[in-house]
Amino acid sequence: MILCLLIMLIFVTAIIGMGLGYSSLSYDRLFPTLFGQGTFKEEFVLFSIRLPRIFITLLAGMALALSGAILQGITRNDLADPGIIGINSGAGVAIAVFFLFFPIPTGLFVYFLPIVAFVGALLTALIIYVLAYNRNSGLQPINLVLIGVGFSMALSGVMIVLISSAERTKVDFIAKWLAGNIWGADWPFIWAILPWLIILIPFTLYKANRLNLLGVSEPVAIGVGVAIERERVVLLLTAVALAASAVSVTGGIAFIGLMAPHMAKALVGPRNQLFIPVAILIGGWLLLFADTIGRNIIEPEGISAGIMVALIGAPYFMYLLLKK
Repeated sequence: MILCLLIMLIFVTAIIGMGLGYSSLSYDRLFPTLFGQGTFKEEFVLFSIRLPRIFITLLAGMALALSGAILQGITRNDLADPGIIGINSGAGVAIAVFFLFFPIPTGLFVYFLPIVAFVGALLTALIIYVLAYNRNSGLQPINLVLIGVGFSMALSGVMIVLISSAERTKVDFIAKWLAGNIWGADWPFIWAILPWLIILIPFTLYKANRLNLLGVSEPVAIGVGVAIERERVVLLLTAVALAASAVSVTGGIAFIGLMAPHMAKALVGPRNQLFIPVAILIGGWLLLFADTIGRNIIEPEGISAGIMVALIGAPYFMYLLLKK
């Protein structure tokens, strides 16, 4: 029932988003245009501007939510999120370096971005993991968050150094990326992010029981035969790939991976088999909702989705911090 309600909520938000914007599209013309009976302007606004953006925000929100759920499971820390612990920043620095110093044809650029973001995010995640790991007591969840926050700040400094030596046009792109502006709102970007989700969502659901055991305690997990470090590394790679694929087309968006799993657990409980599908839908809806509100508050530019999400997510993060 909850899944059905969330799907309806996404559908309603998408319908509202299709009609709202700088170039208005009346709701009574929406369905005729969807079925090929609109004017050239109506079809251009719907199929070239609105629909790609709706699909991108939906898919990216799903990827970020699932990434956050995995990170919270493997670290046993409710404050873990790819944006907060520096993974998104690592992806951002890699994209900035690639964009500034390795020019390639536009057609290939779209498909290279998720791979470049994955490499940057993976290097960052591995360094954070190694620094937070203790040989005697294993991975330290609190250390992971603190080191991750430190890395996030340090990588933001690296980004500023990179920007200071770049051309003005390239600086504008990186600045929009940092703010979480949905810049990859076109059909090729959807085909670039979709394969990652098609593969990694079923894989994570397959590993859901392992996540349940990792979330209990290490002695229990070892007692039932789980190879803890191997499972953690595999799942960490999955979380990094999901976060990197999302931020490569949306920019630096935090807090989705923090909020969506918590909301899902509140609705259906802590079992990964149950809350992961709910968290995926909540994450997709949160980013879609934030972007729909943000792009219509101030016309024509609007407010970046990353800023809108932060306005909601930062107080929620503080609430969790005080509660725990």
